[in-house]
Amino acid sequence: MSFNDIAIRVSNLSKCYHIYDTPRDRLKQFILPRLYRVAGQPPKQYFREFWALKDVSFEIKKGESVGIVGRNGSGKSTFLQIITGTLSPTTGTVAIHGRIAALLELGSGFNPEFTGRENVFLNAAILGLSKEEVAERFDDIADFANIGPFIEQPVKTYSSGMLVRLAFAVAINVDPDILIIDEALSVGDELFQRKCFSRIETIRASGATILFVSHSSSAIVELCDRAVLMDAGEKLAVGEPKQIVGCYQKLLYAPVDKCEYIREQIRRADELPVNIPGLAENDPQEHPNASAHFETLQESFDPNLSPSSTIEYESSGAYIESPAVLTLEGEQVNNLIQGKNYFFTYTVQFSKFANHVLFGMLIKTVSGVELGGGRSAKSRQHRLVCAKKGECYRVKFRFRCALNPGVYFLNAGVSGVVGDVDGYLHRILDSVCIRVIGNSDGFSNGNVDFDILPEISK
Repeated sequence: MSFNDIAIRVSNLSKCYHIYDTPRDRLKQFILPRLYRVAGQPPKQYFREFWALKDVSFEIKKGESVGIVGRNGSGKSTFLQIITGTLSPTTGTVAIHGRIAALLELGSGFNPEFTGRENVFLNAAILGLSKEEVAERFDDIADFANIGPFIEQPVKTYSSGMLVRLAFAVAINVDPDILIIDEALSVGDELFQRKCFSRIETIRASGATILFVSHSSSAIVELCDRAVLMDAGEKLAVGEPKQIVGCYQKLLYAPVDKCEYIREQIRRADELPVNIPGLAENDPQEHPNASAHFETLQESFDPNLSPSSTIEYESSGAYIESPAVLTLEGEQVNNLIQGKNYFFTYTVQFSKFANHVLFGMLIKTVSGVELGGGRSAKSRQHRLVCAKKGECYRVKFRFRCALNPGVYFLNAGVSGVVGDVDGYLHRILDSVCIRVIGNSDGFSNGNVDFDILPEISK
């Protein structure tokens, strides 16, 4: 493949940091090795080496969208900083063909004393636009940021949300040949996030190259043509996004004592190559039964995986408490395994007498798309006839986790008639956050696994 077809070429890229235990060791390293050399003795080393990147090589074609996934500390951000030129590699080379717009630490180059308008011109100039080009695009940038008259105020008066909105608006409107995004799609509210995704899709459709780092598995699958899995500074695998996300999930939720084993299996799968993330399916020793795909996947409860977007309706005669997802054995979890059955459960305490009571649940994506749900009765005549004041009911919905890997939210609701009013007695939006983990060997894409089996004939 010729260089003219390549947007980014990375060859044997490595980055080493020197770790000093004390400031004294740093001073020793600066002075003593020189004295040892003058004395004709081998110098002593007063630091430990930490390799953030280890011999990483791959190419990204023009017009291609490539996602990078990996656990925290895997070297993703270091890799992007080297590509954008803000960090120098220890060894290796990077070749770039085209103008880069990078969404890394949004707003980091803004002068807090300058107004938003002045910072737009400053930041766009850094990205390679002339003053005349910025003037032509200023209205589009201001409209995209949508911060109103604050555009004429000093940036130091901005909220953090306003700052990143303006920084994103500048970077996204410079018509880059290469767009680099490092976890920057969580800026602003939902409407602004949708606007960002729409703009990125437009840039992608125009033929620009996109390099995208995210912990969102669904975003990687939806936005990217290929994906790269990195871990501990090493490139473990490159391939189809759904397959790579499956490998990432396997590694992310694996027991500590099995991590290296899984890393080796991922390397083998990438070298052979095979389509199974991890182990070969036709190996009877490694796969004695169908459940072996999930031998390293463990459903669990992560206390840090809690929704920050929870919204409660005002109580109108009932109150929902303790929403949770349970295994069939009754263990609370929020890391769910694809294809298994679970309970979504909550309790409802009634503070008023209610008729025709109905309980419900709903599953949504991160962007708010309603995927489906359930209710406690098929029709009005099958509802709970009445609930008396002071009564408490335990609600359980059994469901099959027919979701592809990603993060989802569950709503809980209870409706009925209090007095003459028929409506929600209480409702909690985004009451529980779940993460679905699992294999990626099927034909399914999107959010829901419909167990699709293609048949092709001529």
